[in-house]
Amino acid sequence: MTPKPAFVFAAVCAVLSGCGGSSSEGQAGTRTAAPQTKTVPPPPPGSPRDPRELPAGVPLRASGEANPEEANVVRAWSAALRAGDIDAANALWAAPAKVQNGTPVLKLETREDIGTFNGSLPCGSVVTSAGGASGGFVIATVRLTQRKGAECDGAGNTARTAIRVRGGRIVEWYRLPDDPDDPGLRPPPLDDVDSTTV
Repeated sequence: MTPKPAFVFAAVCAVLSGCGGSSSEGQAGTRTAAPQTKTVPPPPPGSPRDPRELPAGVPLRASGEANPEEANVVRAWSAALRAGDIDAANALWAAPAKVQNGTPVLKLETREDIGTFNGSLPCGSVVTSAGGASGGFVIATVRLTQRKGAECDGAGNTARTAIRVRGGRIVEWYRLPDDPDDPGLRPPPLDDVDSTTV
């Protein structure tokens, strides 16, 4: 059953309100307590997965060059959000789409859901690097900025995402741990969980 949008986005907004990310200056004490970066012991064998864990098949780091057209979609979305142009940001997403940012994977079923998600992000961003990874993902590192029409508490910090683009539109968006070697909520092995795509 798909959660009601009000419940889903209340959870999303609670996670997103602090912007997340780590300091681009590398200062101590600037890492956030976002669930993706929290170090947790591995669960005992056979125990249920944490629903906030990245899905199977989501890569943690780039393994090569990004597809230029797909990377440009990510940059265009980042620029639109930074300018506060939610309509332009929404136009770069397909419906339905999947997102995860310290929550279980959420499915954005409608254009309204996509607008609510994009509008809930308090920060803009500048893409500082974009690499390619298995599964057709763009692994983007961004520097968080103020967003027109919102207040970003994490401006200047960095964040990482795995974004899948199909047909010129974003179909999946996952917040990644700041450190790809962090032993926290990592994707399970591909043969442990069925990974479905939009």
